[in-house]
Amino acid sequence: MGPTEPTAADLPHLERAVELAAAAARAGDEPFGSVLVGADGRVLAEDRNRVRTLDDPTRHPEFELVRWATAHLTARQRAAATVFTSGEHCPMCAAAHGWAGLGPVVYAHSAAQLAQWLAALGVPPPAVRCPPVQELVPALEVRGPAPALAGRLRELHRGFHTRA
Repeated sequence: MGPTEPTAADLPHLERAVELAAAAARAGDEPFGSVLVGADGRVLAEDRNRVRTLDDPTRHPEFELVRWATAHLTARQRAAATVFTSGEHCPMCAAAHGWAGLGPVVYAHSAAQLAQWLAALGVPPPAVRCPPVQELVPALEVRGPAPALAGRLRELHRGFHTRA
């Protein structure tokens, strides 16, 4: 089964992920942000992309949330937690998400959308192909993309790549 559309209850957390993506772009990093939410709806952790500012290609916010979750949550709590993220997981983040046993992922834009946006800007493709997250973690519940947020995210990526 493929991804479904995010619910109305998902949108506030996706909005926060987009705010974190904007913060990443303002700091000089690619615009990605993520929020980890517990089963009770409480925000447990959040982060933004820090790949350029920390000069570390693994400093994706989704990966940071996996690191936080494995240090602070039980396996049961991880399985009940949801990751809300501005962009669909890359293969590194998808694998970490799956190995850590985190629950659903909800994304605002898909990897395919991002690839189209960047190709239109003339940005070379990434070194690693980014298939849909469910190709890497087949049993994962996935919701996304969120059409209402696509325009804002496209502009964040356009802005980042035209001044980078």
